[in-house]
Amino acid sequence: MVNILGPRDEFLRILERDLDAAIHVRGNEITLSGSTAAVELAAEVVTELVTVLRTGQGLTADAVERICSMLAAREETRPADVLTQNILSSRGKTIRPKTLNQKRYVDAIDKHTVVFGIGPAGTGKTYLAVAKAVEALQNKECTRIILTRPAVEAGEHLGFLPGTLNDKIDPYLRPLYDALHDMLDPDSIPRLLTAGTIEVAPLAYMRGRTLNDAFIILDEAQNTSQEQMKMFLTRLGFGSKIVVTGDVTQVDLPGGTRSGLRVVQGILDDVDDIAFCHLTNHDVVRHKLVGRIVAAYDRFEADQPEPSSRGHR
Repeated sequence: MVNILGPRDEFLRILERDLDAAIHVRGNEITLSGSTAAVELAAEVVTELVTVLRTGQGLTADAVERICSMLAAREETRPADVLTQNILSSRGKTIRPKTLNQKRYVDAIDKHTVVFGIGPAGTGKTYLAVAKAVEALQNKECTRIILTRPAVEAGEHLGFLPGTLNDKIDPYLRPLYDALHDMLDPDSIPRLLTAGTIEVAPLAYMRGRTLNDAFIILDEAQNTSQEQMKMFLTRLGFGSKIVVTGDVTQVDLPGGTRSGLRVVQGILDDVDDIAFCHLTNHDVVRHKLVGRIVAAYDRFEADQPEPSSRGHR
């Protein structure tokens, strides 16, 4: 009961806030009252909390909130199946999907050779893809991981940055290094990079190559042109898997250049063994405020007239 209610009844307060049923706790007994629908939903939530706890996985406030929202949405997949699906355990930390769309995304990576993860910032597109890549490497399903992204500036210019070309490009690749450091022993990363087992490089370095037995991730794909997207996808070799991630609302391409990520679904939607997974602000797993910020921007942009100058986006 203590685990269900949370430290200082933190989880109980979430249940009281998110559920319409009245919740009364006495000893080891929970009594629910209210309308039939409200009581049924509350009973499902409590049952799901117990199911998660019985797997040996502790509950968090975030997990309790997600269980409430998933059950209220009446999805077919049980929240416990989402929240207890382990992808990777490393350095005392287990990486799991936290939303139903994240689970669908992870499952699509298992089932398809090419997967597109499209959604706003903070939805775990890149992080989960890197976790699946590390898992594939550890399970010997591939012999190397290739992480790439276009070096397109978000309102900045490479020429003004100090240092060599590699020094200029490194900041663009930093988010990929950050994800690796969460999943691997930091001391092993330089060795894996030196051996070529892990390669982190700008997209331009992919031209002319055929990538066999590799798990390849293209990040920030909204900043590829249509030609670059085609070039990248045709690098696919035998025994390889590709995951492409991006956010079509954050295109930094110069005027007149059409984003390859915006048009690719219309081109490849009917091609076998390719999956498109869309994540939304409901799948944001950063600070709660990030999801609200994304939703507020979505509402604002939906209310704006579409100027002709935005055609390239």
